[in-house]
Amino acid sequence: DARDFDDAVYAEPTVVTGRGKKPNGWRLLVAIADVSHYVQTGSPIDVDAYDRATSVYFPRRVIPMLPEKLSNGLCSLNPEVERLCMVCDMLVTADGDIHAYQIYPAVMNSHARMTYTEVAAILANTRGPEAAQRKARVQDLIHLHEVFRALLKARQKRGAVDFDTTETQIVCDESGRIEKIVPRTRNDAHRLIEECMLAANVCSADFIGQGKHVGLYRVHEGPTPEKVELLRAYLKALGVGLAVSDEPRPEEFQRIAEATHERVDAEQIHMMLLRSMSQAIYTPVNSGHFGLAFEAYTHFTSPIRRYPDLLVHRVIKAILAGKKYHLPALPTPGDAHEKLRKRLHKDRVQRGHEKGDPRHRQSPEMQDWEAAGLHCSANERRADEASRDVEAWLKCKYMREHLGEEYAGTVSAVTSFGLFVTLSDMYVEGLVHITELGGEYFRFDEVRQELRGERTGIRYVLGTRVRVQVSRVDLDARKIDFRLVHEAGEAALRGAVRDKAGAPGKPAAGKAAKARATREEPPERRSPMQALKAAVKKATDKARKGGKPRR
Repeated sequence: DARDFDDAVYAEPTVVTGRGKKPNGWRLLVAIADVSHYVQTGSPIDVDAYDRATSVYFPRRVIPMLPEKLSNGLCSLNPEVERLCMVCDMLVTADGDIHAYQIYPAVMNSHARMTYTEVAAILANTRGPEAAQRKARVQDLIHLHEVFRALLKARQKRGAVDFDTTETQIVCDESGRIEKIVPRTRNDAHRLIEECMLAANVCSADFIGQGKHVGLYRVHEGPTPEKVELLRAYLKALGVGLAVSDEPRPEEFQRIAEATHERVDAEQIHMMLLRSMSQAIYTPVNSGHFGLAFEAYTHFTSPIRRYPDLLVHRVIKAILAGKKYHLPALPTPGDAHEKLRKRLHKDRVQRGHEKGDPRHRQSPEMQDWEAAGLHCSANERRADEASRDVEAWLKCKYMREHLGEEYAGTVSAVTSFGLFVTLSDMYVEGLVHITELGGEYFRFDEVRQELRGERTGIRYVLGTRVRVQVSRVDLDARKIDFRLVHEAGEAALRGAVRDKAGAPGKPAAGKAAKARATREEPPERRSPMQALKAAVKKATDKARKGGKPRR
């Protein structure tokens, strides 16, 4: 679907270490479009690009950061034409370590543009029909796949976190009508490019650090103490018998992800792990990347669609020329910038870092870079929220055409006011209000995240499989309501959990919430993850204050 191509890759076996003639590693080249050659610092295009800070992606439209004549034309690494680029030229050992690298400007000519699907098919069968059509490139792809596996193995060894979460893709026809909603699948071709880009980004961060030049790093800190407590309570309630230390390391999260990946509630657990971490930001103060397990990391590989990458290119060019890059006069930050600044300040206070934080003694230059990083981070969040909002609206529009239809689904979150259910075939989420669960009281267990019927003992928990009917869609509010399908008695409760002998069981841990048969919505209908986090936090706060949970 892409129209702007800002990266190209190439690999070949070579001697990396020792004096032997037999290759024991690879030379990996990552070429990135040289946008900084065309977008001059302080020019009108540059000011506008900074104001946008990122391209915004919607299902049928992209709002580009740069004019299309640049993003899809002069700066796009189209095949069989010469293009200016910045190259990260690396030597990678058989163990996946980057032995040496250099970064330099170049002119390149792309030999082929290939789709992820095509590359994945060739890697899966190097003698298949797709490979036959690309004979000249098959060996190149094999070399790239070899270096990818080495880089991935090294990153996993360091404890980098990789979660199983499902992203969706909305497929529209030519008239804009939604045809289907499908999971966005990642194959080895996606991972190959991703690993090459990670390697180039790491080298770029190291280059800026070695050059002792201020720049923007992509920083991802681990969870705050408060989020660690919430995560512990959540994992304990779900019976995940793995500890989380006070200052967790990435490998702890990876162990939990690996230990739970076959559970029915794996995606919910992995999402909670993900949400317990801080969001990544752009900042001139490097403190590493927790999720990727890198000591220094930046964004170098997408200057067509991300302004921080463009700044990184300019800094690298300045270092290569023995000069210093100075930020231009930038527009006044907006409300989003200020909100993010306050939130980051709160996080630093929670970590106990505020007194020793180098931001307190920053030079005017560092303060300018900090402001640029905050602006880019805030606009990145704004773009993500806009994309999610449009996707939610489109899903509601699609489901409005399917009112009354029945679907199989899985409980993805449990709240005091009902169940959030994700449909199995189309990955759309909606609410089954508690009044739709049957004619009895249901108790809500805040920590275990379950609803339990007092009379029948029926329990609805994460991962429970149910059948639902689409009952209501509110386009403006982006809400979808389901009704639990009641089929001939006991079959209605298929997939729900029942206590032994149908007994209601012992009272749930913590203060259970008794749901009454009213159709009132909660004061604020939280998202599934917000509801889950709020419930776990409430239960944890009670435990911290000394209240003994019921057993």
